[in-house]
Parts: sequence; structure tokens; C-alpha cells
Amino acid sequence: MTISVFELFSVGIGPSSSHTVGPMRAAARFAGEVSQRGLLDATADVRVDLYGSLAATGAGHGTMAAILLGLEGFAPETIDTDEMESRLSTLREQGWILFGGAQQVALTEDAMVLRPLTVHERHANAMTLAAFDADGTELHRQTYFSVGGGFIVSADDELPDGDRPSPVDAPLAFDSAARLLQLADAQGLAISQVMLANECATRSEDEVRTGLLHIHQVMLQCQRKGIERTGNLPGTLGVRRRAHDWYERLDRDDPDRDVAFAEDWVNLVALAVNEENASGGRVVTAPTNGAAGIIPAVLHYALHYTRAGDADPDDVVVRFLLTAGAIGSLFKQRASISGAEVGCQGEVGSAAAMAAGALAEILGGTAQQVENAAEIAMEHSLGLTCDPIAGLVQIPCIERNAISAGKAINAARMALRGDGFHRVSLDQVIETMRATGLDMNSKYKETSTGGLAMHVPVNRVEC
Repeated sequence: MTISVFELFSVGIGPSSSHTVGPMRAAARFAGEVSQRGLLDATADVRVDLYGSLAATGAGHGTMAAILLGLEGFAPETIDTDEMESRLSTLREQGWILFGGAQQVALTEDAMVLRPLTVHERHANAMTLAAFDADGTELHRQTYFSVGGGFIVSADDELPDGDRPSPVDAPLAFDSAARLLQLADAQGLAISQVMLANECATRSEDEVRTGLLHIHQVMLQCQRKGIERTGNLPGTLGVRRRAHDWYERLDRDDPDRDVAFAEDWVNLVALAVNEENASGGRVVTAPTNGAAGIIPAVLHYALHYTRAGDADPDDVVVRFLLTAGAIGSLFKQRASISGAEVGCQGEVGSAAAMAAGALAEILGGTAQQVENAAEIAMEHSLGLTCDPIAGLVQIPCIERNAISAGKAINAARMALRGDGFHRVSLDQVIETMRATGLDMNSKYKETSTGGLAMHVPVNRVEC
């Protein structure tokens, strides 16, 4: 099986792929199911129950607001962020939604039932939606799971090997790093070329290139907007935005873009993207929103501080994202990219591995060196907890993206100094990450009940 790069890199809204994007998609899917059954006009009430991590940190992640919008038929891929804020303001004022875009139903964020101590055995991010007629008769009920990266599955979905998205019918399919390396060696291909062959099973090569370049443009727009904004991020923490001031200082200190300032620019890109994500802006899940700054930051490095980037920037974008997608597919298939399931190692760790492998290819690395770079980055992200203060995707998330982008660059450079041989394989480190996540205490898996969330005093926890 191979997961498409366009599933791993999708356009959504902040601050969380699993707690904002996924719930919005689930709510929209529920509304669609009710409509398809011809029950929309009969619906008089909609009830929402949130479980586990969705309930524990939903307020800080914008979960309830995302569900309201999803129930009205909005999609995270297309909703305009300004329209989103305006619509939410209206919904909060009037106290009712247009269910399925047509049926008036009384529902507010406060009416949703939160069950943080009830964790579903299938996944920590669970939500149940039910529609009723005027007599209280249940018309339709469904439970959905937001399994990371904006992916959702329902309780009725039967998926192999846990909650995994539908695989691409790929000519060079792989379900392990060992198999990926075998294919690359046998075909004489780079990792990006293996992934391109798989993507071309469902799209033309021109469509793949155009789609990936569009993804990059959304990343750039997110970065620019993050740099433009000033003031504090939303929420009770009062976190001050830094990207704008950093950019002005860097622009003065480094007008000629000297390589000596490369790390500063990488840090800036990561911070700008994640500040924009934290404010609910448009962002590319890469592979999640909480880790969305790492891929753009390391790609910035590949474009501005490598020979390949100077020679053909569009080709670098395409090859970088294809390689990152191949590695991300392995994490999604063999472990998890959900912070609520395996901690932040599944989000930031996976993104760092993806970025490291992608940069290694751009720097001229072999398939073995690409795999080595990804392994190094993930090996040294093992055990990362997800303990956001006040349930907000701000501390430690924003700085952690910058730190992990630097880690990815270092991992790629270390791999390029070797010959590809290494004692620990990427498959082994992915399995270690999965097992570590299973062993991790639940309070360190996006619940804001442990770690920094408990030891840094705040006025109010938004969860």
C-alpha cells in the first residue's frame, strides 16, 4: 500500500488537523449522509458528543466551532478564513445552524457534550453525531474517529491494519522502508521517482507537478500571512507573535541572504507558519497542522541554500514533496501521525523525518542516504510528548517546529557524510515510535493534563 502525497499534504485550517480539520470533515460527512437518506427536512435536533482528546482539548483547538461549520456543509479545503470568522460570529449570536446548508437547527458550541475521561478503544479522537426529528425519534447516528492529519473514518468503515486511509493502486507500492529501497534499487530510481510513478497511477505527471506546486504556493501564502500579522495569538496565554519582528530584523541584518543566516530564516519560516496555524489560518497539513511548519521551513532551505534550488526551484519543490510523501506514507501506514495516539513524536517527529529524507535527496543523496536521514531525525524525536499548555497549539508547538526543522537539516547532512549504511533501519525506528506511543501515559497524548500543561501556570485551561 502507498498513501498519496495529496492525502498527506492537504489544505486545511488551523490550529489542528486532528482536532479542527478532521472534526469539520466528519461533521460535513454526517450532514451529507443525512441528506442522502432524504432526512434533512425532517431533522429538528442534532446532538454532538466528543470523547477523549477531542473533549479534553477541543475548546483550545477550535473543535466545536469546526463542527458547527462542518454541519453547515463547509469544508476545510475551501472555506475562506475571513468568511469562517464572520460565520462563526453569526452562529454564536443567533444560536442555530443551517444543517446541511438548508435546515435550521438549534445548536451551539456549549450544547455539545464533552466526555474527556471516556476513551474509545479504536482511537482517542472520537465523536458521535445524531440527528432527531421533532418527536425525538432518532433519524441517523454515526461515530467518527479523527485519526491524524485530517484523516477521518467512521465506526462502520472497515480498514485493514487499523485506521489507515485508502491506498493508491500503485505500480510500485510499498509498505515498508525496506521494500521502498528494494524498488528504488531494482528500478534505478530515486525515492521521489518511485513516489511519482505511484502518483501517476491516478493522475498525469503534469497534474502531479501542478498539484504539488499549488501546495507549495499555499505554504508560501501561509508563511507570508504569518509574517504580516502582529499582536498576540488568540487564547488566554497571551503569546506574542514573533514572526513579524523577526522578519524585519533579519531583513535588515541579512539583505543579501548570506548562508550564515540560513538557520535564522529556517526558524522564521517555521514560526510564521505555526503562528498562522495557531490563529486558525489556512495551512497545509504536513503531515499534521501541529507540525505544519517543518516541511515549509526545510523546503525553504532546499530552495535558497542548495545548488539544486538555484538551478531549478520548481523541480526541487516537486521532488522534495514527493520524497517527503513517501516517508510520511510509511509513518501513516506502520504507526501513527496522531498526537492523541502516540504523542508529539508522531507529529513533529514524523515531519522531521519526512523533511530530512527530502532534503537528503535534494542534496544528491542516494535512496539509502535518504532513508538514513529520515531514520536519524525520527530516532532523535522518540518519546516526544504532546502536552500543549492551556490546550492551545502554541507552547511548545510553535518553537518545537523550528527546533525540529533544524534537526531535519542536521540529519540530512549527517546522512550525506555517510555511505548509506547504518545500524538502525527506518522500519525499526518507526516500530519503536509506535510501541513508545502505546506505552506512553495518556496524559502526554494531547490532553493537556501532564508535562508543561500542568507545570506552567495559566489563568484558565481552554479544554
